[in-house]
Order: sequence, then structure tokens, then C-alpha cells
Amino acid sequence: MTGGPGSTVIRNQILRSGTSVAAHYRAVCRARSKPEFISKIGVVVEEMDETLFWLEMISELNLVRASRLTSLMDEANQLTAIFVASRKTSRGV
Repeated sequence: MTGGPGSTVIRNQILRSGTSVAAHYRAVCRARSKPEFISKIGVVVEEMDETLFWLEMISELNLVRASRLTSLMDEANQLTAIFVASRKTSRGV
């Protein structure tokens, strides 16, 4: 990623949200009840969505070539869909 102070802020934010997804998903796997699972998977969905937001910002601001982001954004969208589906299934929706 190139750029000045703005790109540093975005880099830090995406690092935080992206690693948070993993940490929160680990907590999901250790949930002791269905309500706890639903609550924790909701946090994972929020953090995954934030990560997608920052990837979109990187793309829109042309901080990284779009060709380098395509597969990463596709994978992030797939993970989001998986987490959302898991939340819906656990809710019985």
C-alpha cells in the first residue's frame, strides 16, 4: 500500500478488523450455549463487514491496484456469506 498518513490509518484499521475476525471466531468455536454462539457469531459478522469496508476504501482510493484486491475481496465476501448463513441457521431463520 502506498500513500501517506491516510494509508497508514487504513492499514492499521484493516489489520485490527482482520485479526479480530479470527480471534472472535475462535471464541465462537468455544461458545457454551446457542445464545452465546449467536451473539459471538454476530460480532464476527460485524468485524468481517468492517474488514470488507476497509478493503473497499483501499480500492476506491487507489491505494492498491484493483487486480491485487480482487481475490482478497472475493474471499472476504465468501467468508461473510458463510458467517451470515451460520448465524441465520443457528437462529432458525
